[in-house]
Parts: sequence; structure tokens; C-alpha cells
Amino acid sequence: MLSRVAENIYWLSRYVERAENTARIVSVNANLLLDLPRGIAPGWRPLIDITGANALFEEHYKDYGERQVVRFLIGDERNTGSILSALGAARENCRTIRDFVPRESWELLNELYLHARDDLSKGLTKGGRHVYLKSLIQGVQTMAGMLSGTMLHDQGYDFLHLGRFIERADMTTRLIDVRSANLLPEETTELRPFETIQWISVLKSLTGYQAYRRSEQVRVQRDPVLRFLLQHPAFPRSVGYCLESLRKSLEKLPRNESTLRVTGRLKRTLEGVAPERLDQRQLHAFLDEFQIGIGELHGEIARTWFPPVPELESPSQSQSQSQVQTTAKTDDKEERGR
Repeated sequence: MLSRVAENIYWLSRYVERAENTARIVSVNANLLLDLPRGIAPGWRPLIDITGANALFEEHYKDYGERQVVRFLIGDERNTGSILSALGAARENCRTIRDFVPRESWELLNELYLHARDDLSKGLTKGGRHVYLKSLIQGVQTMAGMLSGTMLHDQGYDFLHLGRFIERADMTTRLIDVRSANLLPEETTELRPFETIQWISVLKSLTGYQAYRRSEQVRVQRDPVLRFLLQHPAFPRSVGYCLESLRKSLEKLPRNESTLRVTGRLKRTLEGVAPERLDQRQLHAFLDEFQIGIGELHGEIARTWFPPVPELESPSQSQSQSQVQTTAKTDDKEERGR
């Protein structure tokens, strides 16, 4: 397989997954604000914190109001992580490799992008947002099922899996990090009655509430939710499941030594931690380091299989957009260190 084709398939998958994840967190946050009393509800800034695009947001908007955040995350094309931008980038990657994916998948992705663009005005309203986001999530899920059921399960499919699960692992860690820190501070005892609502919203952002209740069979609370989302081997959006899926796909590819080494280190780190023993500061530090590790894994994948980028030329669209997601936490950490 040509390295260019492998890169396009990888980024096609990442962008589609990114669009779905963003749609999920926007939809769930709107419902969360209805469940929590005024003064306790976290507002809309945590969604920008999750994406790590605070600097870009503040360049174009004066405050973190609902209208501004929703527009930035759904339809602002200046934000390479917005739903519309992600679907547009996925569509462009898919267009260049139409011979490697089923024709129906290309047609569905094209329709999904046009729907996201043409109905954007409805998605930005409170009344139309839920239907708009739900249709996008269902469209992405349909495309994932179509690719799984009709695409050749060869090396191209392995790169599709790599993109999906590295993006998913990154989003899950970001979601846990920001939500656990920003919703209900541990030291504020009067907010404890709302703890269950906090963690239910985290689970629903990953469509994991029902799976959690079946698996854990305990009430929704911090420690079992953290174990479930970080380490559960059978929940498709847990970090542990994502890493195991990455390992299986990497094992099928040639010259995989460096990528398997990074993946193995991440798996050992994850398996060796006891989330219930981490206070909020320790959890934040752990997730910071883990997100940097995910960025390192992406870097190893790019260096091993994708075309090199000449130093004197501008980065490709895919590489420049990846920096929004995979290096934001690293940059923030370095800035705090200074």
C-alpha cells in the first residue's frame, strides 16, 4: 500500500471519529445544563477545554457563551476541529482514495457533509440542535458499520482502525480530565448531591451509561466510572479497549516495532494505575502524561508509514490539523512548566 493512501485512510477515520465525538459532547452538555441548578452548571467553556482550542477560540470570540461555543464547535471553519471542518477534511481524504473504500461509503460521507453544511443554521438553534446532532451521529455510525461490513479487511482497514481508536482514546482521556476537574470540585461538599448527575453526563458523552450499569451494577460514582472508562476491556470507548484494538491492528503491519513499543508502554501504564487512589491533582497529571503518550504514538505511526514532510514546505492539511488535538495538552503542560 502506498504511504499516501495509508495516511489518507488514517485521517479519514480520525476526522469522522472527531466529528462524532464533538457532536456527542455538545449534545450532552446542553442536556446537562438543564439537569443542574443555576450557579452549579459548568457552562460551555469546558467543551473548549476538552478540545484544547482555547487560544484559537479567544482569537475570534470575546466570551464563552452558549452561542459562541456551539458555533465554534459545530460550524466555524476557522476551527479545524469543528464538526463541519472535520467532515470536510474526511470528505477530501476519502475523495482521493475512492478506489480503496466502498462507493456507498463515499456517497454517504458526501451526503453527511452536505447535510452538515446546508442545515447548519438549524443546528445552531436551540430548537434544531438536538435533531441536527443526532442525525450526524447516526450518519457517522452508519458509515462505520458500512466500512466494517463491506471494506476489504486488509492493511487499509488496519489504518482505518488506527485512526479511529487513537482519536477515540484521545477524546476519552480529554473528556475525563476536563469533566472531572471542572464540574464539581471535590472540596465543595454542598455540591455532593449533584455528583451522580456529573458522572452520568460523562458516561452519556461516550454513550456508556447503559453499558456501565450492566457491567458495574453499582450506582454511578467517581471511582467505578473512572475504572470503567479507563480500563474496561469490553467497552468500545474505554481507553483500555482502544489500546488493545490499536495493538491488534499494529501487529498486522510491517515495520511495527517502534509503534508496538509505545503502545505496550501505554498499556502497562494504564493497567498499573488504580484510579480510585488518585485525587484530582494526581488524576490530572496522569491523564496529561497519557495524552502526551498518545501524541507520541501518533508521531511514531506517521514516521513509520506516512510520507515525510519536507522541512521547507508547509505541513499537509492532515498534519497541521492533528496538532490541534494531539499537541495542545503537551503545549499547555510545557507552558505551565515555564
